[in-house]
Amino acid sequence: MTTVDPVSPPRADHAAGVEVLPDDDANRTLVSHVHPTDWQNPTPDGRYNLVVVGAGTAGLVSAIGAAGLGAKVALVERHLMGGDCLNVGCVPSKGLISAGRRVAAVRDAGAFGVQVPGGGEADFAAVMERMRKLRTRISPNDSAARFRDQGVDVYFGQGVFTGADTLEVGGATLRFKKAVIATGARAAAPPIPGLDETGYLNNETLFSLTERPRRLAVLGSGPIGSEMAQAFARFGTEVHLVERADHVLTREDADAAAVVQRALVKDGVVLHLNRQAAKVERDGAEKVLHLEGSGAEEGAPAETLRVDEILVAVGRAPNVDGLGLEAAGVEYDPRKGVRVDDNLRTTNKAVFAAGDVASRFQFTHAADFMARIVLRNSLFGGRAKASSLVIPWATYTEPELAHVGLHPHEAAEQGIEVDTYVQPLEDVDRAILDGEDEGFVKIHTRKGKDTIVGATIVAGHAGDMISEIALAMRAGVGLGTIADTIHPYPTQAEAIRRVGDQYNRTRLTPRVAALMKGWLKLTR
Repeated sequence: MTTVDPVSPPRADHAAGVEVLPDDDANRTLVSHVHPTDWQNPTPDGRYNLVVVGAGTAGLVSAIGAAGLGAKVALVERHLMGGDCLNVGCVPSKGLISAGRRVAAVRDAGAFGVQVPGGGEADFAAVMERMRKLRTRISPNDSAARFRDQGVDVYFGQGVFTGADTLEVGGATLRFKKAVIATGARAAAPPIPGLDETGYLNNETLFSLTERPRRLAVLGSGPIGSEMAQAFARFGTEVHLVERADHVLTREDADAAAVVQRALVKDGVVLHLNRQAAKVERDGAEKVLHLEGSGAEEGAPAETLRVDEILVAVGRAPNVDGLGLEAAGVEYDPRKGVRVDDNLRTTNKAVFAAGDVASRFQFTHAADFMARIVLRNSLFGGRAKASSLVIPWATYTEPELAHVGLHPHEAAEQGIEVDTYVQPLEDVDRAILDGEDEGFVKIHTRKGKDTIVGATIVAGHAGDMISEIALAMRAGVGLGTIADTIHPYPTQAEAIRRVGDQYNRTRLTPRVAALMKGWLKLTR
C-alpha cells in the first residue's frame, strides 16, 4: 500500500508553488486554479477597505462579497485557495462517501429483488481518481483567476500582521481600514507515544492515498471518523474504530447515534468502545496499537491491534501561529482560536475573524454566514450577531444524522423546558418503500407551545431534510404551521409534517374534546 504526503510544505517563495499528490493531471489542474505556480502578486496601491487573511470558505465569501459591494480588497493565502473544504474536507470526503454508497447499493440489491451476479467490488484507485477529477471540476469556483477577475487583489504567501492596520506578505506591506482573519483550523493529533514515529493519516493526507489499506484503525468516532470508517469498510478495508466513550458520535442525540452505530456494524466496522490508544509502534510493515480501557472500562485488560494504516480523526487546532497577532493587538488562545465578540470583532476593533479559527461551529456553511456578518459589521458599521444564526449540521454516514438548535440537556441548562415529539421512519411509507425505515425525526419545542428549539433527524437524506426545520426556526414558524403545510406523498420529509400532527393532537384536551362532542351532538 502506498501512503503519500498530500502537499509539499508551503514555501516562502510562493512562485515555487505547491505539489498536491499524487502528481496526476487532475491535481496539476487543481493547483493551477488554487495556487498557480506562475502567479505574480500585485503591487499594493493605497489602503485597502478590507484585507482578508485566509482563502477558505470564510475568506472567499468575505473577499468576493466585499469586492462586489465596491470595496478595495486584498486576499492573502499561504497555501491552497478553497481551504479545507475544497482540498481535504467536504468535497473529497463526499466523493468517497458517494462511491461507498454505490457499493452498498449493489451489495444490498438482492433485498429489492435485484440480483447482481458476483456482487460488487470497489476499484479503489478508480474511486480516488474520480474524486480527484470532481474536485478539480469544482475548483474554478475558488480559483485565483476568478477572484482576480472579480476585482480582488490575490496575494500568495504567509501573511503577517506588523501593526494594528498593516500586514506584510511576500515583502509587500498592505495597509487596511479593516481586516478579517479567516485562516481556519487544521487536524490535530493526540499525544500518543510512538504515533509520530510510526506515522498516521489525517483528513489532510487521507485523500492522497492511491492504494486501499487492507486494515485501517480509525481513532475517534466523530463525524470524520464515522464517515470514513463506513466508507472504507464498504470499499473492502478491515476497519477498526476506536472510541473512548461507550458509543459513536458522542456529541449527538444518543438515540440517533445508536442508529448510525448499528449501520456501521452492519457494514463491517469493528468497534472498540471504551478504548483508547496507550501507545503505537511499528513492527515491520505493520502498525501496532496498544489499546487500554477508558471511561466505564478504565482498567480493562490491554488489547493489541495490528493494522496497515492509522487514521487520526480526533481534534482540530486553530491556525493562529505565524500571523503576528500580537503585533496587531489581537488576543487568541492556541486551542480555542481568535477571541471575538458576538459581532465577530477581535480585541483590535479594526480586525474581525470568521470561520473555524474563531468558532466552535466548524462547518463550511457556518463559515459562509459568519463571513456575511463580518461584511455588514466591518464595512458598514453593522451590529449583526453571530448568536442570531441558526446553524444546522449533518454527518454523512448512511443513514445521515442531522441536527439544528438545542438538545434537551442544553435547553435545560438555559432554563428552557421542552416537549419532545418523535416520528419513527418505520411508520413512514416512503421510508419503508426505500428500505430506509430505521431512523426518526425528533423535534423539541418549548413546553406547551409549538415553538421549535431544536431537532434531530436520522434518515437517508437527513442533511437535506433538516433545512425545513432550520427555516422554520429562523422564520419563527411553529410545528402547527408545519402540520398545515402540504408535503408531497410519498416522501420521507412527510415525517416532519407528521410530527406537527402530533403537536396538534396535544391541543385536543379532554375539555376541548367534550365541547366538540357536545356541539356535534346538538347539531345532528
